[in-house]
Amino acid sequence: MTSGSSEVEDLLRTLTPQVLGLLVRRHGQFDRCEDAVQEALLAAALKWPEQGAPESPRAWLLTVATRRLTDEWRSERA
Repeated sequence: MTSGSSEVEDLLRTLTPQVLGLLVRRHGQFDRCEDAVQEALLAAALKWPEQGAPESPRAWLLTVATRRLTDEWRSERA
Protein backbone atom coordinates (compact mmCIF):
# COMPACT_ATOMS: atom_id res chain seq x y z
CA MET A 1 0.00 0.00 0.00
CA THR A 2 1.40 3.42 -0.90
CA SER A 3 1.51 6.39 1.41
CA GLY A 4 -0.99 8.16 -0.88
CA SER A 5 -3.59 5.46 -0.44
CA SER A 6 -2.87 5.38 3.29
CA GLU A 7 -3.56 9.12 3.47
CA VAL A 8 -6.82 8.60 1.57
CA GLU A 9 -7.84 5.83 3.98
CA ASP A 10 -7.14 8.06 6.98
CA LEU A 11 -9.13 10.89 5.43
CA LEU A 12 -12.06 8.60 4.66
CA ARG A 13 -12.05 7.23 8.22
CA THR A 14 -12.25 10.77 9.55
CA LEU A 15 -14.98 11.91 7.16
CA THR A 16 -17.25 8.86 7.25
CA PRO A 17 -19.08 9.62 10.52
CA GLN A 18 -19.46 13.28 9.54
CA VAL A 19 -21.01 12.48 6.17
CA LEU A 20 -23.23 9.75 7.60
CA GLY A 21 -24.43 12.05 10.36
CA LEU A 22 -25.32 14.79 7.89
CA LEU A 23 -27.24 12.41 5.64
CA VAL A 24 -29.17 10.86 8.51
CA ARG A 25 -30.12 14.28 9.87
CA ARG A 26 -31.32 15.37 6.44
CA HIS A 27 -33.09 12.21 5.33
CA GLY A 28 -33.56 9.87 8.29
CA GLN A 29 -33.46 6.18 7.32
CA PHE A 30 -30.10 5.29 8.85
CA ASP A 31 -29.71 2.01 6.96
CA ARG A 32 -30.22 3.58 3.53
CA CYS A 33 -27.96 6.49 4.34
CA GLU A 34 -25.29 4.09 5.54
CA ASP A 35 -25.49 2.15 2.25
CA ALA A 36 -25.22 5.38 0.24
CA VAL A 37 -22.19 6.51 2.24
CA GLN A 38 -20.53 3.11 1.73
CA GLU A 39 -20.99 3.46 -2.03
CA ALA A 40 -19.52 6.97 -1.93
CA LEU A 41 -16.55 5.68 0.10
CA LEU A 42 -15.93 2.95 -2.43
CA ALA A 43 -15.99 5.47 -5.28
CA ALA A 44 -13.56 7.71 -3.39
CA ALA A 45 -11.25 4.81 -2.50
CA LEU A 46 -11.00 3.89 -6.17
CA LYS A 47 -10.71 7.40 -7.58
CA TRP A 48 -8.77 9.51 -5.08
CA PRO A 49 -5.50 7.52 -4.89
CA GLU A 50 -5.06 7.93 -8.64
CA GLN A 51 -6.52 11.39 -9.21
CA GLY A 52 -6.02 12.96 -5.80
CA ALA A 53 -8.62 14.05 -3.29
CA PRO A 54 -10.88 16.94 -4.29
CA GLU A 55 -10.54 20.38 -2.68
CA SER A 56 -13.46 19.62 -0.38
CA PRO A 57 -13.50 15.86 0.24
CA ARG A 58 -16.41 16.00 2.72
CA ALA A 59 -18.59 17.89 0.25
CA TRP A 60 -17.62 15.43 -2.50
CA LEU A 61 -18.59 12.44 -0.36
CA LEU A 62 -21.84 14.11 0.71
CA THR A 63 -22.76 14.92 -2.88
CA VAL A 64 -22.01 11.40 -4.14
CA ALA A 65 -23.85 9.75 -1.23
CA THR A 66 -26.86 12.04 -1.67
CA ARG A 67 -27.02 11.22 -5.37
CA ARG A 68 -26.82 7.48 -4.64
CA LEU A 69 -29.61 7.81 -2.11
CA THR A 70 -31.75 9.79 -4.55
CA ASP A 71 -31.11 7.24 -7.31
CA GLU A 72 -32.22 4.43 -4.98
CA TRP A 73 -35.46 6.22 -4.12
CA ARG A 74 -36.17 6.94 -7.79
CA SER A 75 -35.63 3.33 -8.82
CA GLU A 76 -38.00 2.15 -6.08
CA ARG A 77 -40.73 4.44 -7.37
CA ALA A 78 -40.29 3.31 -10.97
